[in-house]
This record gives sequence, C-alpha cells and structure tokens, in this order.
Amino acid sequence: MQKIILITGATDGIGLETAKALTQQGHHVLIHGRNSAKVNKVVTALSRLSKNAIIESYIADLSTLSEVEALATQIKSDHKRLDILINNAGVYKVSEITTPDNLDVRFVVNTIAPYLLTQKLLPLFDATGRIVNLSSAAQASVDLDALTSPNAGELDGPVYAQSKLALTMWSIELANSLSTSQRSSQANNQTSSGSKNGPAVIPVNPASFLGSKLVKDAYGVDGNDLAIGADILCRAALSEEFANASGKYFDNDSGLFKDPHADALDNTKNHKLVTVLDQLLEEKLCVAH
Repeated sequence: MQKIILITGATDGIGLETAKALTQQGHHVLIHGRNSAKVNKVVTALSRLSKNAIIESYIADLSTLSEVEALATQIKSDHKRLDILINNAGVYKVSEITTPDNLDVRFVVNTIAPYLLTQKLLPLFDATGRIVNLSSAAQASVDLDALTSPNAGELDGPVYAQSKLALTMWSIELANSLSTSQRSSQANNQTSSGSKNGPAVIPVNPASFLGSKLVKDAYGVDGNDLAIGADILCRAALSEEFANASGKYFDNDSGLFKDPHADALDNTKNHKLVTVLDQLLEEKLCVAH
C-alpha cells in the first residue's frame, strides 16, 4: 500500500538514501531540502527509480522558525493526510551559529525545528501513522538555557549531543502524551464514534559513523555504508516490528530497543523540556507574526 512520507534533509546523506529506498518501493515521497537546485536534481534522479512512486518537493531553511512554520502550512495545504514523517535533517559543524531568531542553529535544526514541524503536522496523522526522529548515540544532559539562547562559545560536539538527547526527550514525552490521550478517548468510547488518535513517535539512532556529510565534517572520516541508516529508517517507518514502538528508543549500533540517556527516562525532565520548547515557540512565533 502506497504511503505518503515526508523526509526532511533528503538531498544528501541518510535522508537521500532513505528517499531512494522508499521511492523504489513505490511510495508517495515528499522531499525536503533548503537548496532548490539540489532538491530539483534529487527529484529528477528519484523519478527515474520508479514508475509508480510519486515525488513532490518542498524548500525550507529549518534554521529559521518562520520557514518551518511555512513548510508545515504548505504541506497541510497540499495534503489532507500524512502517513510518515521522518525528521532526518541535522547539523553538526556550522559557519554561523546564531540564527535570525537569536538561537543556536544546532539546537534549532536538530531539536526545535523537528518539534515545531511535528506539532504543526500532527492533525494530518491517524493512529496508524509514524513519526521517526533521528537521534544519535551521542547524548548529553541538556542545558535548557543553552537551548533557548545563542551559544557562540560552545563546542560542536557537546551541543550536538545535547540537541540529540533533547530530540529523544521530546519524542518520548510526545509519545506518552498521545498514548494518554488515546487511552482517555477509549475510556470515553470516543474511538467508536470516529475520534482520531495520534501517530507513533519513535526516536532512532540510525548507527554511528555512517558516511554522511555531517560525519565527514565532524570527524574527518568517510564513515560506513549509508544504506545501514536508510534500512533502519525504512523499517521504523513501515515494518511490523515497530508497530508498538512509540516512545521506545531504537539503537541501531546494537540492533535493539534500548534505554537512551537516563534523562530521557525521567518524565519530569521530559515534561520540563517540552514546556520550555512550547514557551520558546510561543514567544518567537508571536514576535514573528
């Protein structure tokens, strides 16, 4: 059955390899990138892989919150439903740390933008949908002050590790929130009258040191086969083995569902992080409007 699948950061690396695999399977793939020339080139290449697949493209710079919001608005205008969202886009080394919203670009692209995009697109999902978030084996306790302000002096590695833990934390918090909402509606017999419950939310470490541009820039190594990461993202998005995986962290280095960093197992910390994200977005988007 053809699924409608949005992949952010799909013009290179794991995102591109995942897009290729899903196109070859004949799905309706929505490609996101920030460079229109690269996006158009990818769409042309993907279109040659399958006669049955449908390819659409979207342009947005995820380091700018207003563009993330505009991306979500455009997708909602074009589509009444979405089956899969793969929040793949990420950064490690950047030339300019501070964004137009006066935030750290590494936190924005890796943590805040996927959270905002997910929240805006939630109404398009039903209970069979899945949101797959690219986490990492690199995870470190999150400085909430750093999350909400520019950090010109902070090294890339520690910020990256914090941003990926923060992504994992809000993934688990959202999964738990949707699960609680679903149980509540079932208790009130609302499901039988057509109420809509939310999708599964699954944080995934696609495997360490894969041969993406991010890994090459960060560590100066060629890295391992990107197909390793693409395969697990396709499985997390579509396979039965992830049918009950909402809120569980999958570590592809071990090939198992495992506990993430201890902070992500603390419901109070997860809730506090999401509260900070919600307050930040309310403030920044209110100012933008």
